[in-house]
Amino acid sequence: MAEAATLQKSAQGAATQHFDVIIVGAGISGIGGAYHLTTQRPGVRFVVLEALDDFGGTWRTHTYPGIRSDSDLYTFGYRFKPWVGPPIATAAEILSYMGEVIEENDLAPHIRYQRRISAARWSSKDKLWTLEVTGSDGVETYTTNFLWMCQGYYRHSVGYTPDWPGMEDFGGRIVHPQTWPADLDLKGKKVVVIGSGATAATLVPNIAGDCEHVTLLQRSPTYFVPGRNENELANTLRQLQVDETWIHEIVRRKVLFDQHDFTRRAIEESDTVKAELLEGVKMFLGEDFDIAKHFTPRYRPWRQRIAFVPDGDLFQGVASGKASVVTDEIERFTKTGLLLKSGETLDAEVIITATGFDLSVLGDIAFEIDGQPLDFAKTVTYRGMMFTGVPNLVWVFGYFRASWTLRADLIGDFVCRLLAHMGQKGKKQVEVALRPEDKDMKIGSWIDPEDFNPGYLMRNMHLLPQAGDKPEWRHTQDYWTEKDLFPTIDLDDAAFRYS
Repeated sequence: MAEAATLQKSAQGAATQHFDVIIVGAGISGIGGAYHLTTQRPGVRFVVLEALDDFGGTWRTHTYPGIRSDSDLYTFGYRFKPWVGPPIATAAEILSYMGEVIEENDLAPHIRYQRRISAARWSSKDKLWTLEVTGSDGVETYTTNFLWMCQGYYRHSVGYTPDWPGMEDFGGRIVHPQTWPADLDLKGKKVVVIGSGATAATLVPNIAGDCEHVTLLQRSPTYFVPGRNENELANTLRQLQVDETWIHEIVRRKVLFDQHDFTRRAIEESDTVKAELLEGVKMFLGEDFDIAKHFTPRYRPWRQRIAFVPDGDLFQGVASGKASVVTDEIERFTKTGLLLKSGETLDAEVIITATGFDLSVLGDIAFEIDGQPLDFAKTVTYRGMMFTGVPNLVWVFGYFRASWTLRADLIGDFVCRLLAHMGQKGKKQVEVALRPEDKDMKIGSWIDPEDFNPGYLMRNMHLLPQAGDKPEWRHTQDYWTEKDLFPTIDLDDAAFRYS
């Protein structure tokens, strides 16, 4: 069996399972990584360790009404498997797609569920990572030559909710979308959804039909792109009976080109793009709605993520009167709802805090390098995927302004090429290090807040690795450049140190 581990005996006598590569996480990145290893590095012994009891990551843990992608599936889907559904897909559709990838490529034997990693220790002497893993039958020990971190970037177990005054006084129920209760009944209830991002925009129209009324309460507005949930180019190509593999590639390239141009314009022609986005909202809400107050952000487009609103469902809910929008700040919770800083009150029986998540850097695992605790915040990142002083480890961190999976695929190719290069050189260890020409390089935060500044990053920037002011020492967010650059990365550059 391809995933069969090498069994060794530890000093305590317990079996230690060894793999050439261990992938952490069976979400969109981990399943993609397993595919790339299977197809590009056949014969490599690997296993995927997943803390949940099934694959899917975000699409498994998030169960709130209407959960869907906020990226189009022609680019959020893998490059190697055509997407044939609507551009914006539900969690169930994405899970079905991932399940097909697992089945079609016989990846299931490589995945072990209910395996939570508590510690990862690197030994330069042995050139190995040793993982302490809690499984359904107790603690297990794994060793591996290479660690591929595909666990995402936020804490799945609990979402982020600010600590507002008076929360304990509220007589109703407070719910975070990330831990949606199965027994929550909203029928006929007054509901307030706090937030202004993609989650809030998804929730409001999907619960509006059940509630007596739902109010979207936001501290400040965000940008949205309303539009039809279909791709006209894909429809035309299907009418012409073009093969789905070709359709996927052609539509994918067109979407990526358009996204790249939109990002450029958002920076270079901010006022024009802003006007276009607001005009899209006005088409649904009309001239009389106060768009300036409720849907005009304080920042230029793309300094925070812009979510696609399929068929303008959020705005349709507001226009129909089933939902309303209030832009204000919370003074305190009360027994019957919320007191706002303007003095206005909002009555509620259920308050949903769609207020984001907590960053989790590399899965909250206790890392050690040769017996010393590792503080990732003291490392410098190489292209947002490797870290100075951390051997044989790559982390998948996707794009903010494009689909996550685009970068997962690029990093999949990179890891496979790096493993092959190490084999050719007869080397067991690789790490990145600043070169002599980098000694005076300016070091700063993981990402420039002037460029991109969502709350979850700003709250947790101190946890993330540092970045340099050269492209190779930062996460550039520029897929259009990286798609051509990653395949040409010089693995013998002085930034890579082998031993």
